Amino acid sequence: MTLIEVMIAITLFAMLSVGILMALRVGINSMDHANERLMANRRAAYAVRIVESQLAGFMPQSAVFQLTPQSPVQSIPFFQGEPASMRFVSTYSLQEALRGMPQILEYQVIPGAEGRGVRLVVNERPFTGPASAGAFCLGYALDPMTSLRFAIFRPIQTGPGSFVLADKLAYAHFVYEQPRQGLQPAVWVNHYVLPGWPLAIRIEMAPLDPDPSRLQPMTVTSAVHINKVLGLEYVDN
Repeated sequence: MTLIEVMIAITLFAMLSVGILMALRVGINSMDHANERLMANRRAAYAVRIVESQLAGFMPQSAVFQLTPQSPVQSIPFFQGEPASMRFVSTYSLQEALRGMPQILEYQVIPGAEGRGVRLVVNERPFTGPASAGAFCLGYALDPMTSLRFAIFRPIQTGPGSFVLADKLAYAHFVYEQPRQGLQPAVWVNHYVLPGWPLAIRIEMAPLDPDPSRLQPMTVTSAVHINKVLGLEYVDN
C-alpha cells in the first residue's frame, strides 16, 4: 500500500465521518424543534383547558363589605367584569383542580416581555365566605351610559405568584353577555355594570406572531348557568 492510497483512504473516511455527523446534527435539531413545538402545543392546550374549567366552575357568590366602620353592611353579587380585568369565584383550583376549596380568581391582561404584545395571567385567592370577597370592594360608582350604580373593586396586583395562561399575544380582552331586560335582546359588552352575573363570558385572544405549525391561543366562551337573580331574567344556556 502506497502513501497516496493511505491518504486517499483517510480523506474518504474523514468525508464520510463529516457527512454522518452533519446528518446526526440535522436529525437532532429537527427532533429538538419537534419537541419544542409539541411542548408549546401542550402548554397552549393546557391553558385553554384551565380557562374552560375555571369558567365552567363559576359560582354565584355575594360580597359583604362596609365603606367605613360606621356605615351599614352592604351585600352585592360578587363579579368584576372589565375589558382587561375580571374577578369571580370558581370551584376549580389550579393546584387541586375540582377537589379543592373555592377560589377567587383574578384575571388580568398585562404587558408582555420587553413591551411586545400582552400576556394573560390569573391569581388565586382563597374564598372563605362573602367577607373574603368583600375585601376587594371599594364602594360604588355611577355608570354615565346607563345611569346604573356598579361596584368598584381594588386593582388586581400581579407578581411572581401569578400564573401565566397565555403569552406573546397581540391582544387579549374580556367581553360579557348581558341578560336581556324586558323585550330587549341579550348583548355583549366589554364592561359589565348590571347587578348580578352575565349570561356568558368570552376571553378573546390572538397570537402576536402567528405560526400555522403550532397550536395558537384561541377565543374561549363559556356560559354562566344561572336561572334568575335580582329580578333580571336569565336564560340557562
